[in-house]
Amino acid sequence: MIPTYLRHTRKAVLASSLAAAILASAPAMPALAAEDAAPSGMEAASAVAVYLDGSKLQTEIDPRMVDGSVLVPMRSLFEAQGAKLSWDGTTKTVTAEKANTKLIYRIGDSTADLNGQVMQLAVPGRIADGYTLVPLRFVSESLGSKVDWDEAARAVRIYSPIEVNATIQWGVNLRNAPDAASETVGEMLPKGEKIQVMREAGALWLEVRTQDQRTGYISAKPKYSDYSSATLREQQANELIAYGMTYLGTPYEFGASPDQTSTFDCSSFVKRVFSEVLDIELPRVSYDQATQGQEVALSDLQKGDLLFFGARGLEIGHVGIYAGDNQILHTYSVKYGVKLEEFSASWKERFVTARRVY
Repeated sequence: MIPTYLRHTRKAVLASSLAAAILASAPAMPALAAEDAAPSGMEAASAVAVYLDGSKLQTEIDPRMVDGSVLVPMRSLFEAQGAKLSWDGTTKTVTAEKANTKLIYRIGDSTADLNGQVMQLAVPGRIADGYTLVPLRFVSESLGSKVDWDEAARAVRIYSPIEVNATIQWGVNLRNAPDAASETVGEMLPKGEKIQVMREAGALWLEVRTQDQRTGYISAKPKYSDYSSATLREQQANELIAYGMTYLGTPYEFGASPDQTSTFDCSSFVKRVFSEVLDIELPRVSYDQATQGQEVALSDLQKGDLLFFGARGLEIGHVGIYAGDNQILHTYSVKYGVKLEEFSASWKERFVTARRVY
């Protein structure tokens, strides 16, 4: 059963929430602190946990219950969401502004001014143990967040508005840890799903939120979403080179099968590296690989770009991976096998094009 404090009307919620939030930032006035140190009807609600976007909210004092509503110190939560606050000590009035919302509230009142409209608060904010407490649902919903009550866990779960910055391009599992062996969180995310990438968890994982307020990790490999950043690309390039370097000295064999790793030719080596590290499936031969991705100039080369050269009388007959610092990781010689070497003048004379495939 959903507690009373989660069943207020939306209109009342908007006004009192923002009002309440402001209280969290207002200084505790001595007279009020003495008067409200142990308000009538207030009891500890320490058994109730509060979570914001999946992380437990650490409050200065335990949540309090007032007439069926949970009140918590909200200064840190409100300020973290970007409200600009001002305090009038003479009238004990606080004003909060965020985007198109402006709320004026006098501590202890049962009404607030929200964008010029008088709004009724279900439970006024108050001060206890030196902290300004506010009705939790009011504050959260005024900022556009969703609030759920988890009866089994005795927890309030607040989900701030999702800020979409990526789209799923290939069905992918949402996991509870950045590990392919970890448990999945609900159903697979389908192609077209909008998500919020909260952070990059290394080169191969993204921590995300979904529109139904699930949080977890998805693969950062390019096929799964359209999310990209310079930082992520560099990390993934480092992974490509590190993996490719594990094959240093592996024998060269022209026409080597791409289904094994005991020998390579130039294009089977490149194909193997990109497939294993980033799930990027390149064509088998260098001429066709040169049609993938986008062309980049020599002056714009980045680690992980593909370099194509004329060879064996062909316009494009060789490919290597740019390893940064004017180095190429490739294979072309029975004598050396896979090797890292300088992108020298002689190689640049044979250079045809560079392609960026992720």
